[in-house]
Amino acid sequence: MSAVTCAQDRAAAGAPVRRLTVLYDAGCALCTHLRHWLARQSQLVPLQLVPAGSAGARARFPGLDHAVTLDEVTVVGDAGQVYRGSRAWIVVLWALRAYRPLAHRLATPAGAPLARGAVLAAAKWREETRRGERVYRRDDGWSYRPGTGWSYEPPSCSGAAATR
Repeated sequence: MSAVTCAQDRAAAGAPVRRLTVLYDAGCALCTHLRHWLARQSQLVPLQLVPAGSAGARARFPGLDHAVTLDEVTVVGDAGQVYRGSRAWIVVLWALRAYRPLAHRLATPAGAPLARGAVLAAAKWREETRRGERVYRRDDGWSYRPGTGWSYEPPSCSGAAATR
């Protein structure tokens, strides 16, 4: 988390957001795809897209744990607000003209599980691609490989899906 004191954090929470910095993993294909997609969107709040862990990110935000920014999407507001995970994606959608209504829905108690699920699915995909496997596995035995599509292997007796 940021090295921001509680008093500073409270002040940042009440400040208007005029600009957001999105820290994205430049080594992740999904992250760079989303970075390019964000750059093409009409923005109500300007987004600055900065590679996480880069010299530029470290210079701008010396109080952040930059190792964490590589593992979890992080967005920083111009008044020092720090958003991570699903809250980061919600605030990014809120900054986009076409997606602000969706952001408002995802910020509700009913929408929050959907936002969290999307972030967890992206994290799972990133984890698999980091290991060099582009495989998405479900607990029920189904798996998806981009080259071959969906396949099914019945779960083993222990209840876990067999892996190749």
